[in-house]
Amino acid sequence: MKRILLFVALGAMAAACHTGNPVLNVSGGKIQGVLTDSSDVLVFKGIPYAAPPVGELRWKAPQPVPAWEGVKVCDNFGPIAPQPGNAPGTFYGDEFYWQGTPDQSEDCLYLNVWAPARTVGKSGAKLPVAMWIHGGAFLNGYGYEVTMDGDAWARRDVILVTINYRLGTLGFLSHPELTAEQGQSGNYGTMDQIAALQWIRDNIAAFGGDPDNITVLGQSAGAMSVKNLLISPLSRDLLSKAIIQSGGGVGLRNMSPDNTVTQAQYDTLGKAVMDAAGLESLDAMRAASTQTVFEATNAYLAAGKGWVMFSPHLDGKVLTEDFDHALRNGTMAQVPVMIGYNKDDMGMLAGESVDRFCALRDSLGFPVYEYEFLRELPTDEAHPASAAGAFHSAELWYMFGTLKNSWRPFTAADYALSEEMLDAWTAFCKAGNPGWDACRYDKPFKKIFDIR
Repeated sequence: MKRILLFVALGAMAAACHTGNPVLNVSGGKIQGVLTDSSDVLVFKGIPYAAPPVGELRWKAPQPVPAWEGVKVCDNFGPIAPQPGNAPGTFYGDEFYWQGTPDQSEDCLYLNVWAPARTVGKSGAKLPVAMWIHGGAFLNGYGYEVTMDGDAWARRDVILVTINYRLGTLGFLSHPELTAEQGQSGNYGTMDQIAALQWIRDNIAAFGGDPDNITVLGQSAGAMSVKNLLISPLSRDLLSKAIIQSGGGVGLRNMSPDNTVTQAQYDTLGKAVMDAAGLESLDAMRAASTQTVFEATNAYLAAGKGWVMFSPHLDGKVLTEDFDHALRNGTMAQVPVMIGYNKDDMGMLAGESVDRFCALRDSLGFPVYEYEFLRELPTDEAHPASAAGAFHSAELWYMFGTLKNSWRPFTAADYALSEEMLDAWTAFCKAGNPGWDACRYDKPFKKIFDIR
């Protein structure tokens, strides 16, 4: 009898803890979060921000999320976009994806919110908000990778939102029939990002966030996405600050939307890829299985047609000019920017292209803050020496405060560096100044992050 009473008491306590969390009204219905291990932070996992882009909605702009009944308890992350992934035994597979790949589905338009428990349900709290866009070459990645967590951000009074968006062929394919149907095609993944930003603007007050203080940040392809959101006429008025991590600056013609390539050229390429897979009409393309569409580029490669990668491009609606022209024309969002890179970053993602962006941005009268991450990550005898270095993506462990999730033998100095970076990133989200001097065209300044 005592054991039964104990079980009943424990069950009642668990129910009380769960039902004590505020129920929020957001687009689509009611949601409830769960406490993280920190006990003072609520996380809402897997909130749908748009309708599943499946069936007739495949290769269409994201649509409003369908309503649901009752209270959705957001205690599980949503499926991720279909992607090739990073296999164990590869550098990034061993670094970030050793836990395996989560469930994949075209029904992937979900976001996650970490907020201080004390502000959830209090629209007057008006905390700063950050929307994180993951990298992965527009082919891989998701919003809750092992490096990514919002606990440390929420404990610094910044609400962190991470998102999934469509990738690869399903996210960026152009095709003549799609263009005829919609006026332009491609950039569906970018439209997903804009839809998530609009969802945040419309709903974040329920979590205690300020819809007029949203920072958009990302790394690698996520940083290139931030650059696109800064210049898109559909998004540039929705954000108040931006952080560009290892996404390059100016002069990246081969790595960002290019004004010399037309929509018709992208359409021609997309049609050739679909035709090689035997999908010669839009009806056939939408009726095909996810796997068939996903492997369409493989059929194109097997036919000896050459390499192809689907990514954002100028379409006259979502993206109307390239980044360099928008910067010089003054059509980029007039907001503070923080931009930087890692010492061992790849090519034009670092160095001169970023320095030139900072000089140009400052010359136009807008604050810009530059940094460089120098810490060469420690390794051990169980991992190859090539795993050391301040490599592309190395800073993620630090600016999210997730060193504990890594196999690496991080030191007390690494944890101190992580605290310093967390303070800087969240300070920028709060007030547009990370705590160091702005970079001036006549007086360059670059903040260095390294262990002491």
